Amino acid sequence: MTLIKNKNTPINYAIVSTKIAQSGITNIGKASIRELVKLVNDIEADTKSKFIRMEMGVPGLMPPQIGTDGEIKALKAGVASKYPMIDGVPSLKTEIALFVKNFLNITVNKNNCIPTVGSMQGGFAAFLMLGKLNPAKDTVLFIDPGFPVQKQQLDVLNQKYETFDVYNYRGNALREKLESYLSRGNFNSLIYSNPNNPSWICFTDTELQIIAELAEKYDLVVIEDLAYFAMDFRKDYSKPGQAPYQPTVANYTDNWILLISSSKAFSYAGQRVGMMVVSDALFARKYETLNQLFENPLFGYNLVYKVLYALSSGVTHSAQYGLAALLEAANKGTFDFVSQVKIYGERAKVMKKLFTDNGFTIVYDKDENQPLADGFYFTCAYKNMTGTELLERLLYYGISAIGLAITGSEHTEGIRACVSQTQAFQYKDLDFRLHQFNEDFGQA
Repeated sequence: MTLIKNKNTPINYAIVSTKIAQSGITNIGKASIRELVKLVNDIEADTKSKFIRMEMGVPGLMPPQIGTDGEIKALKAGVASKYPMIDGVPSLKTEIALFVKNFLNITVNKNNCIPTVGSMQGGFAAFLMLGKLNPAKDTVLFIDPGFPVQKQQLDVLNQKYETFDVYNYRGNALREKLESYLSRGNFNSLIYSNPNNPSWICFTDTELQIIAELAEKYDLVVIEDLAYFAMDFRKDYSKPGQAPYQPTVANYTDNWILLISSSKAFSYAGQRVGMMVVSDALFARKYETLNQLFENPLFGYNLVYKVLYALSSGVTHSAQYGLAALLEAANKGTFDFVSQVKIYGERAKVMKKLFTDNGFTIVYDKDENQPLADGFYFTCAYKNMTGTELLERLLYYGISAIGLAITGSEHTEGIRACVSQTQAFQYKDLDFRLHQFNEDFGQA
């Protein structure tokens, strides 16, 4: 039981204690996101009290009408009665390739642009595929902190992975750290998110070039998770075909798979449609191991018609048309998707100040020598509390988050906060709860 001297907490102390005990979670700091969601839902239901919900990275905005209208039009045309092509409807593939050119300045064949059931399916398919290429290369390297469920995917696949926290290895220091792993020769891929979940760090072009050079040197594939596409609001990535462009490792190597999500940048999470984009060179590459297994040596062909076919047999037909409509508008410049989500940065700026004004510190606070951007997530810690202690104690004050311990971070004393579900009218309540928390624990 977490030690809380003042039992007069904003959320009923007895009910929170009972619900934590009933949850079966033995270590709150290592609970999964979905476990914490359920626990907080249960506490809210019994206490009739509203939490400041920061544990799950879900969009807090309405989906753009463009996508909804695109789906309705497709449904009225009867697409629900037809199986979608596994590699995606032609209009969507065309718009994905154009989107990659317009906002990343990368040219890719539309055949290599494949819709997936969210970026999570794209990652799962990539892990599954890359694990079959070379028996001697059986491990994935995570540049952490990162999205915890990707490691869960590898556990499900019974594949090996290793991780390191990049916090102390920014800039040129990243090269030596990566070499210490990759030189062993057992890695088939490395993965990171940019901007990063949970820390919101953003890799620089110098760092991306280092990653690319080592991917070439050790012949491994870089999986670049762009779940928060163009959401580093320090630069304006919103103009199609105009610099600056969303930074990407694809500028420096052909060994890449991009995972582009529609969930956050397009507020389209519920439709479970993401994009997996594979470089022309990798898509066309031949592997004898694949030939032996599938009687076809081509990477791209097997990725689509063996792996993705087995996983889902295609992405929901109408959702593909909705995403195609969104991308078409973005490509034409009639839909500024970046401006739609800048509110997350505004929320983060306010919420971070509320935390720091009440005794908290920001854990990941810089990109090399630059102040960290305000965005979808931030990380914080409190005095000498462990992440588990902080996370559990905050539940009694009606504030939920996740522990950094499950993200691969070495800063296990901290938590990750997502700003998407917190509305401006809740700021006063958040300040009140944080103030009481600081009053109760500030002298401990």
